Amino acid sequence: MSQDAIGEVSVSREVSPTRERFRDPDLPLEERVSDLISRLTLEEKLSLIPVRQAGVPRLGIDPYPIGGEAAHGVAWVGEATVFPQPVGLSCTWDKDLLRRVGEVIGVEARAYRDILGTEFGLTLWAPTVDLVRDPRWGRTEEAYGEDPCLASELAGSLVRGMQGDHPFYLRMGATLKHFFANNNETDRGISSSEIHPWLMHNYYLEVFRRIIERARVTCIMTAYNAVNGTPCLLHPAVRELVKERWGLPGFVVTDAADFGMTVGMHAYFEDHAESIAATLRAGVDALTEDDRTLVIESLRRALERGLLEEKDLDAALRNIFRIRFRLGEFDPPERNPYAGITREALCAPSHTRLAREAARKSVVLLKNEGILPLSASSLRRVAVVGPLADEVHTDWYSGTLPYVVTPLQALKERLPGVEVWYEEGSSRVRLRSAAYGGYLAADEEGNLFLTCPGQAPGTESLWDWLDWGWGSHIFRSVRSGRYLTCAPEGTGLSATARQVRGWFVQEVFTLEERWGGLCALRTWHGKYLSCDAQGGVHLSDRAESMRELFELEPIRSGEEQVRACAEAADVVLAFMGNNPFINGKETVDRPDLALPPLQHRLVRTAFEANPRTVLVLIGSYPFAVPWEDAHLPALLYSSHGGQEMGQALVDVLLGEVSPAGRLSLTWYRSSSVLSSIFDYQIHKGRKSYWYAREEDVLYPFGYGLSYTTFEYTGMRCAPLRATPETGVEVSFRVRNVGPVASDEVVQCYLVPPEGPFSPKKVLVRFDRCHFAPREEKEISWRLTAEDFSFWHPVAEARLPLPGRWRIQVGSSSRHIHLEEVITLEAPPLPHWTPGRRIPVAGGEDVEGCAYVEGEGLHPALRPRGGGRALVRCGVLECSGDVHELHVLVRNGAETTDLVVRWGSHEVRFPKALPFTGGEWKEVSLECSLAPGRHDLSISWRGEAEILWILFT
Repeated sequence: MSQDAIGEVSVSREVSPTRERFRDPDLPLEERVSDLISRLTLEEKLSLIPVRQAGVPRLGIDPYPIGGEAAHGVAWVGEATVFPQPVGLSCTWDKDLLRRVGEVIGVEARAYRDILGTEFGLTLWAPTVDLVRDPRWGRTEEAYGEDPCLASELAGSLVRGMQGDHPFYLRMGATLKHFFANNNETDRGISSSEIHPWLMHNYYLEVFRRIIERARVTCIMTAYNAVNGTPCLLHPAVRELVKERWGLPGFVVTDAADFGMTVGMHAYFEDHAESIAATLRAGVDALTEDDRTLVIESLRRALERGLLEEKDLDAALRNIFRIRFRLGEFDPPERNPYAGITREALCAPSHTRLAREAARKSVVLLKNEGILPLSASSLRRVAVVGPLADEVHTDWYSGTLPYVVTPLQALKERLPGVEVWYEEGSSRVRLRSAAYGGYLAADEEGNLFLTCPGQAPGTESLWDWLDWGWGSHIFRSVRSGRYLTCAPEGTGLSATARQVRGWFVQEVFTLEERWGGLCALRTWHGKYLSCDAQGGVHLSDRAESMRELFELEPIRSGEEQVRACAEAADVVLAFMGNNPFINGKETVDRPDLALPPLQHRLVRTAFEANPRTVLVLIGSYPFAVPWEDAHLPALLYSSHGGQEMGQALVDVLLGEVSPAGRLSLTWYRSSSVLSSIFDYQIHKGRKSYWYAREEDVLYPFGYGLSYTTFEYTGMRCAPLRATPETGVEVSFRVRNVGPVASDEVVQCYLVPPEGPFSPKKVLVRFDRCHFAPREEKEISWRLTAEDFSFWHPVAEARLPLPGRWRIQVGSSSRHIHLEEVITLEAPPLPHWTPGRRIPVAGGEDVEGCAYVEGEGLHPALRPRGGGRALVRCGVLECSGDVHELHVLVRNGAETTDLVVRWGSHEVRFPKALPFTGGEWKEVSLECSLAPGRHDLSISWRGEAEILWILFT
């Protein structure tokens, strides 16, 4: 719905002269917004640009906090319903479920508005829709997979549920983040994602476009990174695409402290006044800063220097208040269908049931040789092992769990006549001081001390030690039952932490090996555990003496405990995976795709002791588990599934439901097959199912098994010679041939004609359908011109690709059961012509180039490392003779040459690209081409940047 259409929901009428027009709910929206803004003073306007918006008491306008978290439930304000992580929700492939999850989030947001009043806003920062082109990304857990169709359909459904279906009022406002190409945590505040324009439009931007245009999300948040040299909050795509072309109905907000980072990290501007002025002019409306005074003072200086005008503030506030009006803030409650939601709605029984349904539907069965489902009546002894068995982990953006049911608890509850044995896999150790001989100990309150040398050690000096791999270790006191930590804020030491979590994870220690088998324990902030002769334990800035060294004395081996537990059991359930705060989180990318080495050893130990070992992977991301796949009889995957995770996993293990989750990400055999995490050119890096090599993939995108078998038959496509206007009707039949009721996720892929960037295939339709035993259903979809279209660099628009398309139907991107070939009769794709600027960054092939800031949406290219750049520009179609070549160049170094090739012709222009002092300069060169079609390429070396070439 357009902004104008939204405004037309109200009917205009005469207003009392004593009443502010903005408070009249019968006036058009835009008229009300204009009236409110016209009443604000300049100082009031300045105070409304930071996300913690000030109140305007003289107008009766309350303070309003923009923002808050709701990735998989309302977060950071108290107990709320917690659903599986978004990476788990994306494995459901269930659009209706995501809409209902969104409704609960919206309802509970309204409930907290009732509880907290003006301290809690209704424009929350979710969902995250950055595409996961590399599963090592630390924030993989927050996103909806690697595919623009899947992510936009699922996150779009979530948005619809969050915002509600009223034509005017909003249940809450959702915010897409982070715009855009934000998929590395390492150096995220200074890095630039280098992206070919074809990938930028067809992959990275496409998920945002679809949700903005189709789900009418109210807001977006810009990303920290730059794209092709331009920080995202300044990128022309914010205004040109998000606002002007896609029609965002609300506002754009920065990520935390980002406008300041443009000065301090990207070093793009010299001062904050320049930064904030450019940010607002680029289309950003609200700024997220810890120091709102910095925002206000920077705005004031920008106005004084003429970098901004008051009308720029008005434009930003218009976008923000448009959403505040639609949230019902200025209307009588009886007009707003969502105003009656109160605190009683929090954690309602129906929300709990939905959390369990979501957790169930997110479980993916990766392998099963008949061991699952388990028959409870035939079990006598079950061994439950692994560090994830008796945990329900939260993540940074989780809500506060109202209760917890771990897998171990659920198994004990649901198997009352069965012996359920448990071993975590941690090793029990003592830490003996190398300087004094006493042991690191904790009393029942968690206070640390060093035992007296020669004193027989007791339980106070016992620690359960878990090695999470890659230098991350945690220690839990046997006496206090809590974790060793340097909280608060790295100032002390104790065994008082109930959980391992936090922005700075103060419960994780690195063991630095020193001489003679001794080690030093280093904290997250680079300090060391130290002790003194009086038995005190404290932090030291360095480890330069024996006081900071300890001997790790083994008391009990976790691997041997697992072996003993597994040997006598009927079945072993091994719960392995990750802690969302260790080795992969916001600000920290993953070091590897593999399981932590200790967990791999625990799985192998359990399997050697008992071949009936089932691996349950619980994680925020995919794992590389080729050995486990080759040897174990069954593997399951679940994200961290929220409050109902334990019950949901046991529902699946015992066969109360058939698993039907499907992978939203490609699972690779090893991280060694992946290019650099900074490589955003997925067509060259072979990332995602669009481009991945078959031999590199362990489990493909869309994959998952169930406890039954499905048969696909009777595919029909009509017409077989289609046009963009006719589209294609696709139908087929699916039958559950087994005795078990189950869902099946039916998937439709298109294999496009070959081209410079053509993916192997693209997902265009999917549905999750339920089948009773032996039930058969007909599935039908209508494919439109949009499905056969890609953004084209010559047209700078989406165009249908003419030619032969293969339409595939299957149960994953690899497992295709039916296929038809159709011909799309569409206009031929355009070529470059003389008189038209050819942006070099949009070439059909680019080698040896760095993508740097250009003009508008077009980046420029520069030879990487001073080497030679080569660009195959594509076909130049000349209807007449061409005599001249024009090049827009920026060169801050010495003059260099340019080589132009077409067909068998090559022309070298020595010193064609002059020193320009860092400014853009158009250079004209004599270059003759005969009429016809020419496959054109250019190359050059040095530091020169080229934006476009032009033939005349």
